[in-house]
Amino acid sequence: MQVFSNNDEGLINKKLPKELLLRIFSFLDIVTLCRCAQISKAWNILALDGSNWQRIDLFNFQTDVEGRVVENISKRCGGFLRKLSLRGCIGVGDSSLKTFAQNCRNIEHLNLNGCTKITDSTCYSLSRFCSKLKHLDLTSCVSITNSSLKGISEGCRHLEYLNLSWCDQITKDGVEALVRGCRGLRALLLRGCTQLEDEALKHIQNYCHELVSLNLQSCSRVTDDGVVQLCRGCPRLQALCLSGCGSLTDASLTALALNCPRLQILEAARCSHLTDAGFTLLARNCHDLEKMDLEECVLITDRTLTQLSIHCPKLQALIPRLDPSSLPGGHHGHPILPARKPRCGALQKHAVCRAAQMSLSHCELITDDGILHLSNSPCGHERLRVLELDNCLLITDVALEHLEHCRGLERLELYDCQQVTRAGIKRMRVESLRGGGVPSPRSPAVPPLLLNMLRSSGSSARRPQAGLGATPHHLVCTQGRGLPLSLGFPGITRVVVLLPTGL
Repeated sequence: MQVFSNNDEGLINKKLPKELLLRIFSFLDIVTLCRCAQISKAWNILALDGSNWQRIDLFNFQTDVEGRVVENISKRCGGFLRKLSLRGCIGVGDSSLKTFAQNCRNIEHLNLNGCTKITDSTCYSLSRFCSKLKHLDLTSCVSITNSSLKGISEGCRHLEYLNLSWCDQITKDGVEALVRGCRGLRALLLRGCTQLEDEALKHIQNYCHELVSLNLQSCSRVTDDGVVQLCRGCPRLQALCLSGCGSLTDASLTALALNCPRLQILEAARCSHLTDAGFTLLARNCHDLEKMDLEECVLITDRTLTQLSIHCPKLQALIPRLDPSSLPGGHHGHPILPARKPRCGALQKHAVCRAAQMSLSHCELITDDGILHLSNSPCGHERLRVLELDNCLLITDVALEHLEHCRGLERLELYDCQQVTRAGIKRMRVESLRGGGVPSPRSPAVPPLLLNMLRSSGSSARRPQAGLGATPHHLVCTQGRGLPLSLGFPGITRVVVLLPTGL
């Protein structure tokens, strides 16, 4: 076919060969490609060439994407398409995805997150035609059953990443069928699969020896027995989410410590039976720990902080709410995706975030001594950027003095820390001024500090959402009802402090 006709007078079309133009077009996003396709017949042919459509993300157009759109894309792209995201495209169903699977047999990465119309039929189609599939996201596809997992295991044996979050019809039988066929799984997300029990973990232990990341958030039927079996069979585990598995005890931490030395990320929010003894053993054996979620682990004390500070020099974060897509899953990203609202959306990819964001929310036995150990540790002294101490009722002004050693601190949250006073806050400000004069906002000597503080009558007070983390150059302190008072602070462009009238 002749690409350029004699009537096409565009200078660029005459000077550059079509191969070079095609190469240039390959760097354009889909919106720009569609616009270029309307310039001329020649550009239409180039812009719609299948080689330019190897990776497509339709999330920004989700409300407009219907089944016929997916069918047309599949016919246009054919075997060129490697990666497709239909996240949130609720208008796409089984019929269009069957056409897609038939036409795009080289697909490797498929995101169907939130495509609530699809059923087991889609998984049958993928199993039959898409044998090269490596990454599949079926989050919130609530009609998916064990039959889908059986089909996937038979036809998609190269699968490395599978997200089944909130597919609550999945049981241990489905997990067994899956892992028998997909033994190369490196990341498996089972968040919200509430029917899963310990036996499902035993199947994972038997077949998934390459597993790096596992999310069991809100799988409340899982007990220590299942976690112990899992750890024995998956020694390469680097990231594990057990948040909401409320029956777990230190036996699970012991199994992790003895069997998973490569562990880097552990989420254990709302595991209220875990104690200092378990975390001490974990810290002494898992020296690669970087990020942990200990929110509402109400039995831990300063001892846990001390042990983590001594034995885990790589520790960057103790985070209560991680942003989606951020666990170590090889090149697939971070599969631990908690359901709670994100506050620190910094962990988009494994080992990308180097700014520590530490949370000890609701750890009511933590005292000033624990903060002392934290601030003197390498992770606190050099890396700490965000520290959340809300509802730590034993924290006083002394903790603020210790935090002066954390040279990179940008935000400090002290909601319901009722023993922290205005004098302590002002003293911290004065010491920061002394530390580096009055540098520019970008000066590394005295970083911007955002203090979010709320003194209320009870520890269950909800945090206000307005103004939190709006900019790293703001200082917003809130301590109940009071009069506004402005304080200068180096590197901060706007300061608003609300202090109670009684202080």
